[in-house]
Amino acid sequence: MLDRLTFIENKYEELSVKISDPSVMANQKEWQRLCKEHAELEPIVNEYKNYKTILEELQDSKELYNEETDKDMKDMIQEEIKELSAQQTELEDKLQILLLPKDPNDDKNVFVEIRGGAGGEEAALFAYNLFRMYTRYAENQRWKVELMNSNETDIGGLKEVVFMIKGNGAYSKLKYESGVHRVQRVPDTESSGRIHTSTATVAVLPEVEDVDIEINEKDLRIDVYRSSGHGGQSVNTTDSAVRITHLPSGMVVSCQDEKSQLKNKEKAMKVLMARLYEKAEAERSAGIAEDRKSQVGTGDRSERIRTYNYPQGRVTDHRIGLTLYKLESFLEGDLDEMINALITYDQAEKLKLMGNSDEV
Repeated sequence: MLDRLTFIENKYEELSVKISDPSVMANQKEWQRLCKEHAELEPIVNEYKNYKTILEELQDSKELYNEETDKDMKDMIQEEIKELSAQQTELEDKLQILLLPKDPNDDKNVFVEIRGGAGGEEAALFAYNLFRMYTRYAENQRWKVELMNSNETDIGGLKEVVFMIKGNGAYSKLKYESGVHRVQRVPDTESSGRIHTSTATVAVLPEVEDVDIEINEKDLRIDVYRSSGHGGQSVNTTDSAVRITHLPSGMVVSCQDEKSQLKNKEKAMKVLMARLYEKAEAERSAGIAEDRKSQVGTGDRSERIRTYNYPQGRVTDHRIGLTLYKLESFLEGDLDEMINALITYDQAEKLKLMGNSDEV
């Protein structure tokens, strides 16, 4: 591990010189790329410098302990050695996590797709609850939410909703949300007070650039139609809504949120690229051995990941066995505790898979 850290520190110093060079700054695209790489290495370098300082202090304390003859002073130095050793271990753990391979999609914006599953109207109402939950969470993170397409029911539920969340690190935090979400509650329409179980599926896709995936125009069928609102009511007198069908895969993407047909087409193409990218990534990783998949979950939309139990006021994530008794605030977007637990668990599992082969 020390060799890797030394290499990274040297690379960081080289980049520091380059981004200060006027000749490099003249090429804005290259300069921005180098600045981004420099910023990514900075947290690792800072922790490594702290680590080296602790090692030096620890070495000095051990030498002083061996030279000291006064018992009280030796006891004081021994306590200091104990504290420094604890700091050393803590920094080693931090550095191991910082050295884990970075998901290239972590910094990207995301598309979130929510669809009502089993449970009819109650499932659609739950899909709306999830949409509101993620919107609230995005607001708490100061991210921007942009609606792409929605299909409402007559009583305010959502059969389907597709929206974009723009913000730094959006994918790194929301990527664990893909899967089947289950709700257990008494519906408003249930007169006997019987608890119903319904589901909704969530898919979180990273936004992809044109360079990430190529789409042949000949493979697309583009249809335009009038936007429809609540209960199928027409809300637009022009054919501004767009439906794009990717013929080879059969994928269909619709967008009707904008009044401009061109803007709706641009949004629909972004969603299509994200879906095709996800499909390609899934096919690429299909051959990976089961024991090397992330233990937090594969992100498969068929996998039940979480239960929201209203009578008990709890939310349980089945992948990590975590139950929080704060359903109300959770549905208001207070997701940090759950998401942080998922990130920590994922990091721990990745460290296990690496076998902790790097020795300090």
